[in-house]
Formats: sequence, structure tokens, C-alpha cells
Amino acid sequence: MHPANVWLITGASGGFGTCLVRSILARGDRVIATARSINKIPLEGIPQSKIQDDFRLLTLDVTVGEEAITKIVAEAVGFWGRIDVLVNNAGYVEKALMEEGGSARLREQFAANVFGTLDVTTAVLPYMRAARSGTIVMIGSRTSWRPEIPSLGPYAASKAAMRVYSETLAVELAPFSIRMLIVEPAAFLTDTMVSTHIYEGNKIADYDALRVEGEDVYQRAYRVLKGDPAKAMEAVVDVVRGEGKAKGRVWPGLLMLGDMGVSGVKEKCEQVLGLLEEWRDVSTGLDFEPAS
Repeated sequence: MHPANVWLITGASGGFGTCLVRSILARGDRVIATARSINKIPLEGIPQSKIQDDFRLLTLDVTVGEEAITKIVAEAVGFWGRIDVLVNNAGYVEKALMEEGGSARLREQFAANVFGTLDVTTAVLPYMRAARSGTIVMIGSRTSWRPEIPSLGPYAASKAAMRVYSETLAVELAPFSIRMLIVEPAAFLTDTMVSTHIYEGNKIADYDALRVEGEDVYQRAYRVLKGDPAKAMEAVVDVVRGEGKAKGRVWPGLLMLGDMGVSGVKEKCEQVLGLLEEWRDVSTGLDFEPAS
């Protein structure tokens, strides 16, 4: 029998977070579900016995700062004495054209998606290091590889920053048997894409048409999305627990989810490889000449 893990999930009030809670509890693991407003975390379909024995709710706003988050994580550890898996899912999409949004919108986006995630992670790590065990799951986005939709720049930049941070952190944590899984979904039917509108606090006339185009892209894309977030999170739980299609396989570190996720990243990598070859004569041979 697989030993019960204790999972701490941020942003559990909807979308991927809600799907994760249900999948984890169904597998026999324990969940500490957090959100800014825990009354928004849906409990429908969760057996009462699970809620009593294997489920805890905790208020956590990832933007409240390192000191406050450290105290909240300590409270979470107090439920069952440990955290085996941390899922950094909390965040939001800041839609703004880069020049119109400027650094102010970018700072707002990074405050939640980057620095909030970092604060939660660093609050959990002392417990994992002490146990010499643990798994950190970062919910990223394929958009960080292909930020082609107008106004997704701040969000894409935040997710790209988290990928690089996570890859570096993974190397530093490996000696403590702490694993990192960077999950990058694409085209799943959650309300993320249409829950906010493009920032209009600093309209620049030259971008009027692009702004309209951006909103239209979101609405059209949302109507045709086919990705099932429940299936996506089942795949994540499979990987963490080593079950299903993940059974017996080497830990991936990076997991793309969805057909568009796989194809989009593949196309990007092929594009970069092509550029490296095409410009090799310009890019190389730039060392100092050997001393005569």
C-alpha cells in the first residue's frame, strides 16, 4: 500500500487547485488546501469522512509577505507533522500590453506569481530539508515558452522567471532528496483566460487595434478549449506518486501538459536549434587569439 503523503496546495479555490484536491483525496493522501478565501474552496463531492480525516483548510494569501507566510506554513505543518508535497498553484493573469502596463503592472504580476511562490517555498523547505525528503510542484504555463497572445507578456514573464528559479533550486535541493516538478499546461478549460480584461489605465492610441485583437483572441480561444483540468491534475498526481503512466519511469523534472503544450514547446525548441545552426559562424569563434 502506498504511504499517505501530506500535500499543501496554494490556490485551491478553483481550476487546477480544486481538481488536485479531489484527485489527491481519492488516492488516499492528505490535503491542506489553502486560498485567500477558504469559503470559496468547493467541498462538493468530497466524502464527509475524507473531510474529517484527511482534509484541512487554511487561509493563505501568497502576497502577505515572508514573515506571515512562515507562520501560516508552521500552522499547516502542525496538522500532521509534515508536508511531503508542496504545490505552488496560486497566482493570476495580469493582462497588459508591455508598454502600456509598464513596470507597475509587471511588479504586481511578479508579486503574486514569483515572490509569493518563492515565500511559500522557502517557508516549507526547512521542514523538507530536516526530513531529507519532499516534492515541490510548480504550476507554470506553456505561455512562458510561446507568449504569442497580445497582453500576456507580464504573465508569461512571471512564469518564465519561475521556471528558471525552479531549475536552479532543483540543483540546490537534490542533495537533500527533495524533488522539483515544473508543470507547464496549455489550453485547459479554466476561467483564467477570461476572468480579467486587458489593462486600460494607460491607453496608447497606437495600440488600440492590438488591444481589441487581444480581447478577441481570449474570447475565441476560451470557446474552443478542449483540455480537461481534472485529467491534467490526475497526470500530476500520477507523476508525484509514481502511478499510472508514470509508474517505473525516471523523474522528469519538467512536465508539459496538453497537446498544445507539447507541440508549442517542440516548435520553440526547433526554432532555437535552427537559429543556432544558421548563425553558428557569427556566434562562435569569439575567444581570444592564442598567444604567439
